[in-house]
Amino acid sequence: MKKITVYTLSTCPWCRKTKNFFNEHKIPFTFTDYDLADELTQRRILQEVDAAGVNGFPFVKIGDEVIVGYQPDRYSKALAL
Repeated sequence: MKKITVYTLSTCPWCRKTKNFFNEHKIPFTFTDYDLADELTQRRILQEVDAAGVNGFPFVKIGDEVIVGYQPDRYSKALAL
C-alpha cells in the first residue's frame, strides 16, 4: 500500500472528514495537525506544501500524489479502492 501522509488543522471540519475517510476505510495513515505542531514541524510542513505548489488544508499525500482538500473520490482513485 502507498504511504499516506495527511496534514490538517485541528479546527477544520474538512480535515476531520479526511481523517474519518481513512479511518472508516481502515487505511493506515499518519497525520499532523499543523496548528498543534511545534515550530520546527510547522516549518517542515510549510516547505512541503510550498514545494507542491499548493496552499491549503487538508494536505494529503498518497505516494507521490498530492491532493488538497476533502476529496474522497480522488483518495479512492489514488488508492484504487
